[in-house]
Amino acid sequence: MTALGSVRRVAVLGGGITGLSAAYYLTKLAAASGEKLEVTVLEGSDRLGGLVNTLRKDGFVIERGPDSFLARKQPMIDLAFELGLEGELVGTNPAAKNTYITLDGQLLPMPEGMTLGVPTDREKFMRTELVSEAGKLRAFAEAELPEGDLPEDEPVGEFLERRMGREMVERIFEPLLAGIHAGDLYSLGLRATFPQFRSMVKEHGSLIAGTREAQRVATESAKAKAAEMKDDRLPASVFMTFRNGLSSVIEALEAALRQAGVVIRLGAQVEALELSSSDGAGRYRLRLADGTAVDVDDAIMTLPASATADLLSPHADVAALRNIRYVSVANVVMAYDADRFDHDLNGSGFLVPRQEGRTITASTWTSSKWLHTAPDGKRLVRCYVGRSGDEAGVELNDEAIAAAVQNDLRELMGLTAEPAFVEITRLRQSMPQYPVGHGEALAAFRAGLAERLPGILATGAAFNGVGLPDCVAQGKQAAEALLEQ
Repeated sequence: MTALGSVRRVAVLGGGITGLSAAYYLTKLAAASGEKLEVTVLEGSDRLGGLVNTLRKDGFVIERGPDSFLARKQPMIDLAFELGLEGELVGTNPAAKNTYITLDGQLLPMPEGMTLGVPTDREKFMRTELVSEAGKLRAFAEAELPEGDLPEDEPVGEFLERRMGREMVERIFEPLLAGIHAGDLYSLGLRATFPQFRSMVKEHGSLIAGTREAQRVATESAKAKAAEMKDDRLPASVFMTFRNGLSSVIEALEAALRQAGVVIRLGAQVEALELSSSDGAGRYRLRLADGTAVDVDDAIMTLPASATADLLSPHADVAALRNIRYVSVANVVMAYDADRFDHDLNGSGFLVPRQEGRTITASTWTSSKWLHTAPDGKRLVRCYVGRSGDEAGVELNDEAIAAAVQNDLRELMGLTAEPAFVEITRLRQSMPQYPVGHGEALAAFRAGLAERLPGILATGAAFNGVGLPDCVAQGKQAAEALLEQ
């Protein structure tokens, strides 16, 4: 611990959204409490932002990583207001309501009357052609199923199949839910990914009853929030982004950090964490790939699980981190001239179930869903490639992956237009897969880390959520926890 009145030196490892949020809240909270901090952000690559990476090209706003965030998750909204970006927030096009799911090579509308795949309006859901009559009846029989013996944790797919049947898992839940992690529902742990499903059954007796109650509460909450709203700066939308792309928040965070005196080092790959043996040097020494070292009193690690495990393995049990597998994905974005574009993009896009055997796992009709992303007379379509158990497409060369994606679009959408340009981004080992028992394993890991390396914290997408608001929240929580020590 630093001496009374001295400056506390803190390093944040990783310059993605979690790391930058951690550094931002460290400086903000320390300034409010009067604590003296020296904060250094160490980013191994040549740019900040991690997976957040906006390309602004020829009037297009193209996201090469995530493209939006859930508006109901407050941490990102709060951060936007704190950074003065609230005026940049935009929602989805209200006219682009239709979403489709493929079945036997056809695009069929997403069933009405459901939330997160759980059907709550029988009359509307029974109209869908995506699920057979027997499958629909099996789904609604869930309301009468006994709670049963719920294990503490289990694979998402097993839970949903037991409650609603295999057909619902394959045709509805898998494309809708697994896409969030590019994962396999039969490998992802329920408690770490969709804990509300288990709670609904425990508290209300069934998924259907629990979802109906959640809808009621959400509606009342939305009305109350609207009544309390002092301004109309927030769009009414389930998803939001920024007018000039998600990199806007990265750029604003960087500016705020530099103004606060935070040192940001790019190309600063940390290769080892050592206990410091020099008096007054701080508790820890970080060895960098360029041969330099940084002495710190505390550190927040926001790296991928494997990188954090490599640094901590000489000092702590990192088995929980080694158990987190990552999946590689790719984004293929195509820009078109409107006068040669032969599809009306009447919706926001489509999802592709695993059994359809396509290269594409999903497609966003970007210029329809997000009106700010393409200039007049242009169209923008984004396609996703790669998921757990099917990552080979990610490693196709540019020509091959573009051709495979265009073939899928031609067969599924009837789209024959040639793109004006194609942007391909491969995000290798980017999607953490939360296994069964993930939460308990990480709690034990963190307890052991606190005992063996006080002042060293680990957090980020591999821990408690992959969404941008989840990452912002984790960065803030890490900052609060460090300052409380």
